[in-house]
Amino acid sequence: MLEFLKLSPVILLAVMVVNGVDILISASIGLFVAAFICKFTEKMKFADIMNEAVEGAKEATLLAFILMLAYALAEIFMSTGVGAAAISLFLHVGVTGKTVAVVAFLTTCVLSVSTGTSWGTFAACIPIFIWLCNVVGGNPAMTFAAAVGGSAFGDNIGLISDTTILSSGLQGVKVVDRIRAQGPWSVLCVILAAICFYSLSVAMGLPDTAGDPSKILAAMSQETIKVLEEERPAVLTLLAQVKDGVPLYMIIPVIIVVTMAVMRMDTISCLSTGIVCAIAFGYAAGTVTSISDVIGLVQSGFESAGSWAVIMLFWAMGFGAVMRKMDAFGPIAAFFVRISRRVRHLVVCNGLLCLIINATVNEEMSQMATVGPVLKDIINNNVEGSEEDKYKLRNRNALFSDAVGVHSAALIPWHTGVAYYMGLAAAVYPLYHFTIGDLYYNFMGIICVVSIYVLTFTGWDRFIPLFGLPEEPAVRLKKVKDRDYQVEEELLSDPN
Repeated sequence: MLEFLKLSPVILLAVMVVNGVDILISASIGLFVAAFICKFTEKMKFADIMNEAVEGAKEATLLAFILMLAYALAEIFMSTGVGAAAISLFLHVGVTGKTVAVVAFLTTCVLSVSTGTSWGTFAACIPIFIWLCNVVGGNPAMTFAAAVGGSAFGDNIGLISDTTILSSGLQGVKVVDRIRAQGPWSVLCVILAAICFYSLSVAMGLPDTAGDPSKILAAMSQETIKVLEEERPAVLTLLAQVKDGVPLYMIIPVIIVVTMAVMRMDTISCLSTGIVCAIAFGYAAGTVTSISDVIGLVQSGFESAGSWAVIMLFWAMGFGAVMRKMDAFGPIAAFFVRISRRVRHLVVCNGLLCLIINATVNEEMSQMATVGPVLKDIINNNVEGSEEDKYKLRNRNALFSDAVGVHSAALIPWHTGVAYYMGLAAAVYPLYHFTIGDLYYNFMGIICVVSIYVLTFTGWDRFIPLFGLPEEPAVRLKKVKDRDYQVEEELLSDPN
């Protein structure tokens, strides 16, 4: 009963979001409910609990800076000609309404693997592809979701991705071993997702001819243009530049940002450099004429970020901190160990624990840091087998923690990842009202999350090269009485 009480804030949060309560309201209510439960279960002063929430919210500070710079970069890219140059390039190679989602998906897949950052990739690409979608008559919801899925792909398999490195390190496995084992599965997921995007585009009857940028503004109603002039003037600037044309060298700032990310520069440096380079090249192209205009664009980006998404980050991270403080996850982990009857079932339960904690702490890196040591100890203390086979099991732990963390971050309605992706897309493309439901066009995320559970549980992973887990009796679970004691002791001693 006590275990259920500790998890009830997550259930409440989910119910509120599903029933249409704004995530800001849901997260704040969830935080205070969790705080009162923590006061009851942990015998803490309410002021101390709120201090824990504040400390958790502080962890979102870096994310908030990244978010604001991402919004500013999108604003600058739309106004200086960078976005227009990229859109024109794609139009010249024949992208249509049927193919724009697939192109957005595959492009962001390549860029995210090269850069190792999902947020940076999305910030650089969404202004380009969402307006390219508008030009060619594509589906904005599907193009948005395709960019989200592709951006997350590299975070899950990129050699330089922070999540790949952290999740592997916490399990004591080498990054190259992890990527080698998951590579065939990841490529298969990409192929299946690309087929889904194209098949749905065909089923929707989207146009298969290239769009005419000269007709975009003419097709807009005066009412729409007036709203854009008041709320998002950068959008009208972008569309006018696509119509009139800009020098092709305006795409260089995108190349510079990608190159810096490949060189493992931090995200803030990449985004900041992208802003500066876009402004500099804009002066050369004549699309930037005054410093005051530039300052206004950056300020507009910061304001767009601060209006909703940044506040959402702080509430969500505070909620996760309180849930960690009352150890809402330890009893679940012990329960999963007790009910497992085969090694691969135990590994799947480890994956479910990753999903539950990711939905609670609302940030994939925090999920990995929280659950990583516990997953490693569960395998080491409850599975018998050779060190080589146990290494493979820990490798799957790392993949679960990373894949579920990164991809479900774009599927859990109250997650900080959803706040980022939806907030930035809405700021860039105000002609469409993005909803949580649009994220379920993210075929890549859905395929990755569902398939890793199904393949691991059934043993069908053995049909994918390099992806299969060791089979029993090569690996086997310890007796139940031995498992229970050791897991509980490890969870009780875990600092999280």
